[in-house]
Amino acid sequence: MSGANRPRVLVIANQKGGVGKTTTAINLGTALAAVGEPTLVIDIDPQGNASTGLGIPRSERKFTVYDVLVGGARISEAVTPTRIPRLSILPATVDLSGAELELIDVPRRNYRLKDSIEAFAEEEGAQRFSYVLIDCPPSLTLLTVNAMVAADAVVVPLQCEFFALEGLSQLLKTIDLVRSNLNPVLEIQGIVLTMFDKRNKLSDQVAADVREHMGDKVYSTIIPRNVRLSEAPSHGLPALVYDLRCPGSQAYIKLAGELIKRERARMQQAA
Repeated sequence: MSGANRPRVLVIANQKGGVGKTTTAINLGTALAAVGEPTLVIDIDPQGNASTGLGIPRSERKFTVYDVLVGGARISEAVTPTRIPRLSILPATVDLSGAELELIDVPRRNYRLKDSIEAFAEEEGAQRFSYVLIDCPPSLTLLTVNAMVAADAVVVPLQCEFFALEGLSQLLKTIDLVRSNLNPVLEIQGIVLTMFDKRNKLSDQVAADVREHMGDKVYSTIIPRNVRLSEAPSHGLPALVYDLRCPGSQAYIKLAGELIKRERARMQQAA
């Protein structure tokens, strides 16, 4: 899958739960769409939180990522527009939790999502997306492997708490394994520090430790701990729509700008 019309596929991943993966997928996708970059969010977590957080009722999820993975639908049939201009979602439901068993004997089971995205990219309608963001479950399952095999790069949300570096080291090993065996082009686009509490000295220490170990892979933008970010999904809205002025929303707007800047620099180097 190559060419000017091909969307850039980024997987939002961390094997640890509760670090802000879905919050990042929803709000980064919204911020990218807001600055003119049409974006598709793929919800590959059986909990379907990204779908709910973008206001897609379960009754309206006619085709889902489950149907795509088991061959019951094409991505173009399952893509659902959100109320956010230029932002669409490939939704998920709890049916997805059974996909792993159903795919166990299927040929190219690790490549199901990649093959579907490649087929979608060849369709005329795929040209409308600049970015595809894949929201993963908080575990290393066949679903996460499918996401990493389909992706160009990984965006890692990392909570500013004590075990952050330990969880990061496990994730880096997973990325290396996928790169070695299934997807040689997979790279880390960036690490975003989330749930930062400026009143807590531990947050500062964790941020300093991560930057010392990972250098310029860590985004300058830090996502603060912010109650409005937590409230927004219950209203079926991204935080940027729920409360644009809150610190969390402003941080995701800055993160989108930083991500785009990195992508443009990468393209210039490749040219």
